[in-house]
Parts: sequence; structure tokens; C-alpha cells
Amino acid sequence: MEIDTKQLGFGTGTRAPWAVDPWSSRGRLVVEPVSPTRSEFQRDRDRIIHTTAFRRLKHKTQVFVAHEGDHYRTRLTHTIEVAQIARALARALKLDEDLAEGVALVHDFGHTPFGHTGEEALDELMAGAGGFDHNAQSLRIVTKLEQRYADFDGLNLTWETLEGLVKHNGPLIVEGGKPVPEPIALYNAVHDLWLATRSSLESQVAAIADDIAYNTHDIDDGLRSGLITLEMLEELPLISRLLAEVRERYPGLEEPRLIHEVMRRQITRMVEDVISVAQANIQAIKPQSADDVRHAGRTMAHFSEEFVEADRHIKAFLYRHLYRHPDVMRVRASATRIVRDLFGAFMADPSAMGDKHSHAGIEDLPVEFRARKVRDYLAGMTDTYAVAAHRRLFDHTPDLR
Repeated sequence: MEIDTKQLGFGTGTRAPWAVDPWSSRGRLVVEPVSPTRSEFQRDRDRIIHTTAFRRLKHKTQVFVAHEGDHYRTRLTHTIEVAQIARALARALKLDEDLAEGVALVHDFGHTPFGHTGEEALDELMAGAGGFDHNAQSLRIVTKLEQRYADFDGLNLTWETLEGLVKHNGPLIVEGGKPVPEPIALYNAVHDLWLATRSSLESQVAAIADDIAYNTHDIDDGLRSGLITLEMLEELPLISRLLAEVRERYPGLEEPRLIHEVMRRQITRMVEDVISVAQANIQAIKPQSADDVRHAGRTMAHFSEEFVEADRHIKAFLYRHLYRHPDVMRVRASATRIVRDLFGAFMADPSAMGDKHSHAGIEDLPVEFRARKVRDYLAGMTDTYAVAAHRRLFDHTPDLR
């Protein structure tokens, strides 16, 4: 499938009819005066960047914990890469770039310390109190837990950014699907986010940008760690073709440059594939508004069949050789213990969370509500803070090496 270059946007023309119009936003839960210098989605993006939650991403794990090397991706650098790809896709499809970027920047706010390991541990610990979902936790952060503004809790983001945050992976209300996570359901009761529809195309490109980013940079980090080798990558048809292409063009190229040339081509091919598919879907559906995209009945920004297969192979490869490598699993086991120990300590003695969080009466709350307070506090921790807290409360802290 080829890209129609005549239909590409380069940031110099008007938005397409299927783009979200920042001047026609459905607004914010708490009404605010408009800005004379920024669109509503520019304001959202700026508020997201200035949060404590955004800064904490610097010390949250992507795959490798921070002390394993300065050059591995963190949750923050991953987020920046996702935002860059999302903005490039939005520009090409003549969407609102600021909205796509904002959704990308906020999408991982709810991640716990130690990445998916911490999330799985906290979900298990919260089994009797609604479980844990990082997407729902992201919504709690931007609607309640960030307390910076005089007039409201959270960031008071626009309807469109919040919709993109909760639905970037698709509708939440589907026949036979999982129940909507409680934090999302509670917020939706006062600010209806249309949980049964698809999201805007801006949100869809942010979601696929996430896949493109980690498919590429997790391979890169795996190579850097030595857990993955170039020879192992030959089993992936897409990567094998890219390796052959680079070696043919640059015989004898040193390995670091070779790896970078392959990774940049992987991103380019995946981005161009999504653009061509989205263009074809736009041509077939002919949406005349952002709501037409929401009600299209299918996702419009996705991989072609060829790249769906490539994506499947890459994910399976990473799961087998990186995410479940014995060295990584050993660190994951230690991280799981830290999260479990901290949760137990805070449940037994809420004052252990510190003065700011030891509000009078927490210890008298029913177990379920106390667990939610602990969840919010623990989920907000960085890797480094969680380790330091464990060392303060316990005689021995597992080694994350």
C-alpha cells in the first residue's frame, strides 16, 4: 500500500475535516476563560508537561531499571519518543498535532515504579478493592491527584484530551468486554467521555505511536544490554530485510551505526505504513468530522496486514528473549517483593507514608478505602523513591541487579 503524497500534510495548511477542531472543544469540567495566545489543546499539553507526574517518569522503568545504564530508555524518554511519532503522524494526516502530542505525553502517567512488574504486583494486591489499571490511574492523576491549581483538583483538561487518554486503545464499553475500571466509571458519571465509541484520530495515532516506539527502542535497548544480538534478529523478517539493506548500502559499517540505521528505518517503515492505511480508511469512510471518526465502527489508524504480522513477530520475540530473560526476571522478582512489602507496610501503618499522607482517620477507613489511598501513594512512586522507602522501613532490600 502506497502513501498518497498529494494528501500529506506538512504543518503548513489547514486541518482536515476529520481532525478535532481546538476552537470547537467540548470544553473542560470546570469552565475557564479561553487563552488569547494558545489553543485549548496547547494549554492541555503545557499543563501535562509541567506536572509532577511527568517529571517522575524520568525515574520509572521502561524495561531496564535506571542504575543498569544511563543510555537505556526510561518511561520519560519512551514518552517523548511516542509524542514525536504521534506528532509526525498527526501532521501527515492533517490532524491537530497538539492534541495528538498531549495524549501521547499523558498516556503513561499512571504507571507504577518498576514498569509492568509493579503494575502486575499492585493489581494483585488490590484484587479485593477494584484491582489496578494504569490507564485508570492516569485519569485519576489528571483529574484529582495533581493538586496545583486554586480552582480545581487535577489539571482540568479538555474533554478531547481526557477522551483520548481513556480510549486510546479503543472503546471501553463493548459487548462481552471487561467492566470499565471504577476510577474511569466514576469520572465518566460527571463528565461523559463516550466510552462506547472509538476515540479521535489524534488519539488513535498516539496509540499506534506507542507500539512503534517500544517495538523499536526495546530492540535497541536489548541489543545494548547484550541480551539480544544482531544474529538473533535475523529470525524477524522485517528486521532481517532492514539489516540486509543497510549492510548492502554500507559494507563494513561499525555495529553502533548499523543498529541505529536499522532502527531508524524500522520507525520510518512503520510510520509510513500507518499513514498509508489511515489514508485508505479515510478515503473509504469519508469522514466529514471528528465525530464521524468516533462513530466509524473501526479503528482508522493501524498497521496493514503485513505490518500486523511483523508487529506480532516482534512482540513475541521481545517477550521470549527480553521481557522473560532470566536476568530480567530476577530483577522483576526483586521489584515485585519491594512493591508487596511497601503495600503491606503502608496498610498496617499509614503513617509510614509520611506526614503529607498520614491524614487523621486513614487508619480508621474500611480496608478497601485504605487500600485505595495506599494505591495512589505507591503508584506515584519512582523506582528510586520506592527503593529508598523500602530501605527506610526494612532491614534488607532486594538487589535490583
